[in-house]
Amino acid sequence: MTPNNVESNPILDRLPKHLLQYIKPQNYEHYSAIDQAVWRYVMRKNVDFLSSVAHKSYLQGLKQTGISIDSIPNMYGMNRILKDIGWAAVAVDGFIPPNAFMEFQAYNVLVIASDIRQLEHIEYTPAPDIIHEGAGHAPIIANPEYAEYLRRFGEIGCKAISSAKDYELYEAVRHLSIIKEAPNSSKKAIAEAEQKVEDLQQNMGDPSEMALIRNLHWWTVEYGLIGTVENPKIYGAGLLSSIGESAWCMTDAVEKFPYTIEATYQDFDITKPQPQLYVTPNFAHLSLVLETFANTMALRKGGLMGVNKLITSNALGTIELSTGIQVSGIFTDVIEDNGLPIYIQTTGPSALAYREKELVGHGTLTHRKGFGSPIGKLKGINLAIEDMSPRDLKAYNIFEEEAVTLEFEGDIIVSGEIITGKRNLQGKIILISFKNCTVTHHSKVLFKPEWGVYDMAVGKSVVSAYSGPADLNSFDLITHKPTSETIHIKKTENQLKLESLYQQVRDYRDGKNKTISRTKVLDELIEHFPTDWLLPVELYELAFKGNETLLCERILNHLEHIKQNKPQVGKLIDDGLEIIKNTVNV
Repeated sequence: MTPNNVESNPILDRLPKHLLQYIKPQNYEHYSAIDQAVWRYVMRKNVDFLSSVAHKSYLQGLKQTGISIDSIPNMYGMNRILKDIGWAAVAVDGFIPPNAFMEFQAYNVLVIASDIRQLEHIEYTPAPDIIHEGAGHAPIIANPEYAEYLRRFGEIGCKAISSAKDYELYEAVRHLSIIKEAPNSSKKAIAEAEQKVEDLQQNMGDPSEMALIRNLHWWTVEYGLIGTVENPKIYGAGLLSSIGESAWCMTDAVEKFPYTIEATYQDFDITKPQPQLYVTPNFAHLSLVLETFANTMALRKGGLMGVNKLITSNALGTIELSTGIQVSGIFTDVIEDNGLPIYIQTTGPSALAYREKELVGHGTLTHRKGFGSPIGKLKGINLAIEDMSPRDLKAYNIFEEEAVTLEFEGDIIVSGEIITGKRNLQGKIILISFKNCTVTHHSKVLFKPEWGVYDMAVGKSVVSAYSGPADLNSFDLITHKPTSETIHIKKTENQLKLESLYQQVRDYRDGKNKTISRTKVLDELIEHFPTDWLLPVELYELAFKGNETLLCERILNHLEHIKQNKPQVGKLIDDGLEIIKNTVNV
């Protein structure tokens, strides 16, 4: 069951325990009438504009995923509808770590930041919010080809290896997005947070796999275009949810390039509109580029490169050997010979698994101080241990209760008395345990007899290396403590008064209370909140529909006054009026 009384369903029930730590209740009653008005404005403007420039799946998907134009979506309602297309949605607090975000996707779960942008940031916010996630991501997953791309991206992306600096950057970006959206942040605090992100971005060193695959995510899932370079359509959630950028990206001011694997190396800045975008010919092409990138990852290449990436990450990771045995832990050392890893070492709690299932007796309690093992073939013997039949093993003294010295290529020597071995389902030996064992490389001692039983993983090569454990149950993964949380300040009396005016207009429009005097609401607004522009637009819509000429004129005069005093909202006002006057039935 998901935490905090979040209603579950069969898709959410499949989530591994460690992902539940990121889920929070949506608290629908916390949305104010201003929040609802912001949602409604953005959605009306988006649907009006996007009907001609978004991929055809967008409008169909809005209907299919149960996303209303007039009200912020309720996660329970969305989930009831999403499960028909094999997906679910959960609420989270802003940005979550990239690996976790991708892992949710791998389980067909959309992660939705349930907060909504302030009215001041109605056109764009760097913070993930429900407009971006709900109105941007959700509608497109109704397209089966795209939905499969998203799932597959999550499956591959959550195995991408990060660097230690990636996590630092994630925390800095999360902090920046939170204080930019917080109503009481000082310009100085925002400038300092922006500077920290910029400094980190300038000093990341060679990009990690996670940094590269996040670029692909950004240029497709977030900011992707589809069709031809000359006549593209929008499908990326960042564009679908930004009323400013969705129009701007269609102009010649934004360069368009065919989407290829080259996009992997194009960085992005979340705080600014994108100067270039990539156009995929179709959704199937996205999967083609993803698989091309996956072929470069340690997940598929393994080898010394993969082990070194895990060491650099300084985080929990896994290597898989050619026999299928998997070693999970924090990798700290590798001995190499002729460009091949010949000995790997983890430090701290480690576990052994086969096909993502922990080997009995080889969890973190057994290997609490680390795990080390040689990799490769024995010196002077063409046949690798894993390929030896029981007769071969007997011939080379690799047999229970035999004292044996195994000399590997690269001069790793294992000398001890064999206790027993474990085989995989194909009958290949994958693990040999020794007592009274010494392991050396030249003059360096890697294992001493007094340390206890020596378990040696068997494999001639490292075929895969990836982020996270092989068996999710081997480690305590419930460790997420973000350094910053979304800021919710106590509302002032003034703000509550403004919210109450918005609520009256909403109740009138919904038919809950037709006795409300809209003229009185306008009078209060002009007197106490002369710069608020969105509520007058909503009042104008009601007056326009009711052919109330005098009220319309009065509201338009007030809006003109706002535009003169606050020119930055002029276009937002004009666009709102345009939608009403066109009487677009959205």
